[in-house]
Amino acid sequence: MQYTNPVIKGFYPDPSVCFAEGKYYLVCSSFQFFPGVPLFESCDLVNWKQIGHVLTRPEQVELEKINSSGGVFAPTIRYSDGRFYMVTTNDTTHKHFYVYTDDIYGQWSDPITVDQNGIDPSLYFEDGHAYFMSNGSDDDGVPGVVQCEIDISTGKKLTPSKTIWQGSGGRYLESPHLYKINGSYYIMAAEGGTEYGHMITYGRSDSPWGPFTNYAHNPVLTNRNKAPFIIQGIGHGDLIQDVHGDWHILSLGFRQIHMWQPYHHLGREVFLTPVHFDGDGWFTAGSDGTTDCNYDIKGDFLQEGLRDYNFGTTDWNIDWCFLRHPVRSNYELHTDSAILYGTDVTLDECDTPTFIGIRQRDFDMDLGCLVKADRGEAGITLYMDELQHYDIALRKSATGFEAVLKLNIGGINHIQSSVPVSGGSARLTVKSDSLKYNFYVTDNDSEIFLGSALTKYLSSEVAGGFTGVVIGLYAVGNGNKAEFTDFCCKYN
Repeated sequence: MQYTNPVIKGFYPDPSVCFAEGKYYLVCSSFQFFPGVPLFESCDLVNWKQIGHVLTRPEQVELEKINSSGGVFAPTIRYSDGRFYMVTTNDTTHKHFYVYTDDIYGQWSDPITVDQNGIDPSLYFEDGHAYFMSNGSDDDGVPGVVQCEIDISTGKKLTPSKTIWQGSGGRYLESPHLYKINGSYYIMAAEGGTEYGHMITYGRSDSPWGPFTNYAHNPVLTNRNKAPFIIQGIGHGDLIQDVHGDWHILSLGFRQIHMWQPYHHLGREVFLTPVHFDGDGWFTAGSDGTTDCNYDIKGDFLQEGLRDYNFGTTDWNIDWCFLRHPVRSNYELHTDSAILYGTDVTLDECDTPTFIGIRQRDFDMDLGCLVKADRGEAGITLYMDELQHYDIALRKSATGFEAVLKLNIGGINHIQSSVPVSGGSARLTVKSDSLKYNFYVTDNDSEIFLGSALTKYLSSEVAGGFTGVVIGLYAVGNGNKAEFTDFCCKYN
């Protein structure tokens, strides 16, 4: 059958994948959002269902007042001797840690730390040995991909940290993974930065400690010179063999908003690219080393995709997320409504506002929700970070209630428009394409246009950072009880 990229849409960056018990499992970065590390399951590498998160307890991850795009970086998932492991870095605290579970649908352990510097850790298991690698510098200060052997039960280092590979010469070496395929060891990583120069490179060795001979035609996969083309930023990948014996790379990438406008605001998404080994043991990837929109894959199935996200088709514990550690008493979440209790913390602060969000999955979107505010402010935010977000809300004024459109770009707060409404309840609507958001309020069956805003100002190219737009329901103001009903986010 033929599939279309991306196979997971929206802000789900830095994918890592493993195969266990007849299925594939995938994790992604979550940064300042909680629960941490989204966890997906698939039977075919194309259709992915989120089954939960790895970090579900506050004591598993430190997120209090961390910076946006800080927190949980680049997880790796691996399976060994009946146990799943997820290893990651909290980039704000500069700590590597891993957790484990024997039940992929259950709870994960408390964190076990590893004393090695760098970012983007990975694990490799062989013959009772557990190898831990990251990108940083070794005990002698040599930069590159650093590896040590650890006691997997305690995280204690059993060998010194040693630099085993320094990449192919590109900047920002990251996301190293080690594999053994047909008797040879392969090290694969990303270089060039998670931007338009992103690329995947690899080398091969007879030992897990190297030395590694670089693939002669590195990078093996990149879209950096594929322009004009919507898919860009391909990199940070993980190799996986399917049940038919074929190999693939699951990587991050992003879709820019227009052929001639290099901005992306949906975040870094998950792309699937075929891999082919030659007779000498080297592999190539994709379409002449690039990732395309469509590929064929073995199997008799169809690519599915949910187009209508509402309170009934989503799970509060799986599809939705909070900013940092939430105050749970501020939320009453039901099958057909959400009640949020506001505080003095606003969306403009590096803190924990009353906010629950779901990732924007595609460009063409019709989003609406009936919002009822008690006092203060409540509404919908298109949230990149505390300095970049668009808010449409109801708020209490001196003379009654008003609908307001607020644009926060680079920390500059601008009220685009405000109109009085007849009461504390109205339907708020956002309609978008790849270039623009349009905002409306419906009061007494009359739809009023509040204004427009360009998507590019919520892009990574403007905002910086590593996240993507999250559609948030929010409330501000002590004593403000806000009710959200009839939520619908439909992609065209």
